[in-house]
Amino acid sequence: MKVMFRTLLVLAMLLTMGVDGAQAQGVKGVKVENLPNFDLRRFHFGFLLSYNTSDFFVKLKPDPAARDSLLVLDHLRRPGFNLGIITSLNMTDNLSLRFIPSLSFQETVLRYRFRLSDGNELQFEKPVESTYLEFPLLLKFRSDRINNFAVYMIAGGKASIDMASQKDVNNEIDDEIVIKLNKLDYSAEVGAGCDFFLPYFKFGMELKAAFGIPNRFIDDNTRFSTPIESIQTKAWILTFTFEG
Repeated sequence: MKVMFRTLLVLAMLLTMGVDGAQAQGVKGVKVENLPNFDLRRFHFGFLLSYNTSDFFVKLKPDPAARDSLLVLDHLRRPGFNLGIITSLNMTDNLSLRFIPSLSFQETVLRYRFRLSDGNELQFEKPVESTYLEFPLLLKFRSDRINNFAVYMIAGGKASIDMASQKDVNNEIDDEIVIKLNKLDYSAEVGAGCDFFLPYFKFGMELKAAFGIPNRFIDDNTRFSTPIESIQTKAWILTFTFEG
């Protein structure tokens, strides 16, 4: 996953550098404006590729008796990726409404450390793997073009369905117990990015943060779920967009 991310980033840098180097034509210092009619069209379509790292906001129960022998509960981020289709509606020259149905693959690991009755410690790692079908609706506020470059801010919300949710699994054996989460999630998203107008398409790079609103945790009375009061999702997402 890291190799794919680095490769995409290097290709993006080479692409934009190569275009900038080829823009000067005719009179020295005068740049050619790529896609001059791009903003005149009301609708734009494209696709995106994203690299994500997902995590949780985990809140433990305040009652020490509920935590029992639990010493530490860590949540570890893991890399994932997104694939999506972009539909963008230009509302004004600087404001657009974007609907981006996406498929997102995410993973977070919960690491438990318990103290045994003999004083020794026992550690478990519980991966929580999710495959989300996401429906973001975002407002994008973009600056005026500076030659073939523009910056923007983006904010909005999304609804997500976790198609890999194991909420109905029967937990009986410690090593096989899973952490159960509800299938539905709602998140707020905010971020910023930049657009590069290339000769044949618009290329964008953006960094977003997504914060889950509801408590998705399901307490099924195992020693892994009993200490937890709530779990909310969060993620950082680096996105590359391609629009025509």
